[in-house]
Amino acid sequence: MLLTEGNQSAGATFTLLGFSEFPDLQVPLFLVFLTIYTVSVLGNLGMIMIIRLSPQLHTPMYFFLSHLSFVDFCYSTTVTPKLLELLVVEDRTISFAGCIMQFFSVCIFAEAETFMLAVMAYDRFVAVCNPLLYPVVMSQKLCASLVAGPYTVGIVSSLTLTYFLQALSFCGSNIINNFFCEYSVIVSGSCSEPYVSQLVCLAIAIVTEVSSLVIILTTYVLIFITVIKMPFAGGRQKAFSTCASHLTAITIFHGTILYLYCVPNSKNSWLTVKVGSVFYTVVIPMLNPLIYSLRNKDVKESVRKLMNYSVQFC
Repeated sequence: MLLTEGNQSAGATFTLLGFSEFPDLQVPLFLVFLTIYTVSVLGNLGMIMIIRLSPQLHTPMYFFLSHLSFVDFCYSTTVTPKLLELLVVEDRTISFAGCIMQFFSVCIFAEAETFMLAVMAYDRFVAVCNPLLYPVVMSQKLCASLVAGPYTVGIVSSLTLTYFLQALSFCGSNIINNFFCEYSVIVSGSCSEPYVSQLVCLAIAIVTEVSSLVIILTTYVLIFITVIKMPFAGGRQKAFSTCASHLTAITIFHGTILYLYCVPNSKNSWLTVKVGSVFYTVVIPMLNPLIYSLRNKDVKESVRKLMNYSVQFC
């Protein structure tokens, strides 16, 4: 029976509608998303290179930031090229295997980004609340373990959800009213009972979002209490400035997810989901390197030094 269902699923196809309901906007949307993707790739890879080449950025904070940039690059690259393809070709089908692989990759990097932001919140907590012990507490071994955590959670969650997806039976052609293979939409096209798969997905999503938000909120409450107790205004301003970029990234990322999945559905929910999906899979990976570079004096100073060095070398 399982073999028969597997054979059925292997022959199934999915049609990604993308933004096909707006035929006159296909070219403008293609140019917009291509520009965003180009900026995202250059920004994230550039951030990684700057951190690696600048000795003054070889600190735990920028070590975590380089991994956030790597996750953003992979996250965007998993989704955006297929989105661009959907805007210029008439054949919008994707095989069952291709859809599963895209979901597998998206899930890994979405989970990794969620917990990487939580790890960065802990780093800011140690830096602000225990500045003298910061170099000792944030050792290379601990930093490596903290970075491995988000990737491990992402891989385990993705493998679990993919296993339950492959246990379902899919027949013939299925329509996905989105531009990438999202779990809930894939499951809705199943020929078999999807209750267990949906329950597992809901449990993983709740645990991921709640646990990461608890870590972030707890650390920032403690940071706020510590900053308020500081006797000098200059110290408070410096402490807040070190957290500003991270708080901005957290607000945008989690705010989008909470709005997308916690706000009650409306008549135009399909368009809301697509716009929200574009924001957290395409736009946010572009915004993060801009947020951390434009609001960070150390990064801007490193860029200036590297540019001066390049000019002198030439």
